[in-house]
Amino acid sequence: MFTDLRISRALILGSLFLMLTSPAAKAGQPLVYISAFTSGEQGAIHAFELDTEAGQLKPLHRDDTLENPFFIAVTPDHQYLYSIFAPTFGGKEPEQVAAFKIDQTTGKLSPLGRQSSKGTASCFLEVDPTGKSVVLANYSSGNVASYAVQKDGSLSEPVSFVQHEGSSVNTKRQGEPHAHGFAIAPNNRFAYAADLGIDKVLCYAFDPETAELTPNSQPFVRTPPGAGPRHLMFHPNGKHLYVINELLNTITSYDFIADSGILVERQTIATLPENFSGVSNTADVKITPDGRYLYGTNRGHDSIAAYRIAEDGQLSLIEIAPSLGKGPQNLAITGDGSLLICANMPGDNVVVFRIDPATGKLTAASDPIEMPRPSCVRIIER
Repeated sequence: MFTDLRISRALILGSLFLMLTSPAAKAGQPLVYISAFTSGEQGAIHAFELDTEAGQLKPLHRDDTLENPFFIAVTPDHQYLYSIFAPTFGGKEPEQVAAFKIDQTTGKLSPLGRQSSKGTASCFLEVDPTGKSVVLANYSSGNVASYAVQKDGSLSEPVSFVQHEGSSVNTKRQGEPHAHGFAIAPNNRFAYAADLGIDKVLCYAFDPETAELTPNSQPFVRTPPGAGPRHLMFHPNGKHLYVINELLNTITSYDFIADSGILVERQTIATLPENFSGVSNTADVKITPDGRYLYGTNRGHDSIAAYRIAEDGQLSLIEIAPSLGKGPQNLAITGDGSLLICANMPGDNVVVFRIDPATGKLTAASDPIEMPRPSCVRIIER
């Protein structure tokens, strides 16, 4: 009897060892969604599995139910995905926002309804850290809106709608407001909208329970004249906000005062080489989860500028690396900070880069993947 028990125990321990050391016992590979900003059959939201060791994207599913799917966002619990889309993007009619339920195993998206964006050329949306609210920016109409996330993951009708006002010094691009990005503060009490047309970051008090936006006591901060603020992102430590400026090809950093939501400008740094004389405009900005490195894209120079972030939040340039495709539009970084994915929208390809943990430099992990007009990337850790 005791011999049988010892044998059974050995078999159990051996089985546990094999489970823990076999490839099947590894944590699931990340799920990646990439929107293809085009019409007809080519317009789709693509789901991939990311092989982190090989640096390769494996196709899983393709949802072609939307025309011109553009910017996408995912709830923190990875249950729901939201996408801006429109049959005719930037036309007279407002764009729409579609909601989907995510199948994390297959990548399949199940529709949950649609809402109007209440604006034209809708270009950005973000989910708050609790997953209860969504904020959205409309470029051409120069306004912002917010939505409450319903129990089933669908969106309410707009809770708040704010029309921006003003202009700035670049008469071709800044004759009117152009809301272009949103960032919600880590403490979830404030939301910040970058407006390219008026050279301002608008500051809103934010209630995630109701999705309500109201002007903060500091209603805005200015960027350098003609800068054209586009996208923005908080440092993981919650102390700094970084804004990438499309028109002047720079990044401006602000200190964030958590109690009041006040922003204090600290630094503006170039994204292009000093000797570059061509036409280029920045697009996206992303920070590694450990807060050590920041990356910004240059469309025209077709590159990714990499920076080291000091303890006080100051940026210093590491390198400006080729994006390996035309018009790098959007970036995403894996949860462990080892890989960066770049969507080269007019170049019709997606590139996976490895991030050197010691230097922050980028090297291609695999060959570029061809896909039509990739516009936005979202990574789900499984």
